[in-house]
Amino acid sequence: MPGPVFGHNGNSVFKMGQNWTKLCAKPSRNNSGLRSVEPVDRLASHGQPPPALPTKKGGEMSTNTALAISLGVLGAVATWLFLGPLGGMLAIWAAFIAWGCYFHCGGKEHGLMSTVLANLAGAIIAGITLYAALRTGMADKLGVPIWAAICVGIGVAAMVLLANIEMFSAIPAQVYGFASTVALTLLTADGVANLTAASIANPVLVIIVSMMVGAVFGYASEKLTGILAGAGSHRAHAKA
Repeated sequence: MPGPVFGHNGNSVFKMGQNWTKLCAKPSRNNSGLRSVEPVDRLASHGQPPPALPTKKGGEMSTNTALAISLGVLGAVATWLFLGPLGGMLAIWAAFIAWGCYFHCGGKEHGLMSTVLANLAGAIIAGITLYAALRTGMADKLGVPIWAAICVGIGVAAMVLLANIEMFSAIPAQVYGFASTVALTLLTADGVANLTAASIANPVLVIIVSMMVGAVFGYASEKLTGILAGAGSHRAHAKA
């Protein structure tokens, strides 16, 4: 009888086949919690066929498609509202920041509350920081870079400490309000002068109102997304 056929490194073809079967084994866990292996060809005998990939029925709208429609439509409405009826009084870019912040904070009623309160806190702290840095006269004594750095450092520390209160715990949302207020104040001609104005000319008030409106649009877009996705699902079940 001929001897065994040897392959690479002196291993028989039979042993090489056994090794290949082990490589094709399916991982599982034994009673000790350690991973063991089970050959793929034994799965059928256990009555465990591989799970089928999820399929989508015709007419069913995905969440991503519903969100795209919702954000596209409401984004257009918001742009028209800010540039048209509101006459440019508010900052649409700040509204879109708050819109994204709403989803960042988890959405739904809790996300809406977190966005509004944290944006509000950040804007107010920014207003105080800007007033202290640019309107108190200390910048003339210490120099603008040094005094502004001290004021911003204190303002940032205040936001972080305020996050110890649950309703203001979204630190990034506070930063969005802070940064938006600083940007609007420094980029407008009378921004610094209007920091104490009791009108919509005050950049702090502009940012607060703009971001509140943006957060509400975020809430509305999430609700509309759910309605669109649900409507597509109902149509799919009706056809089934």
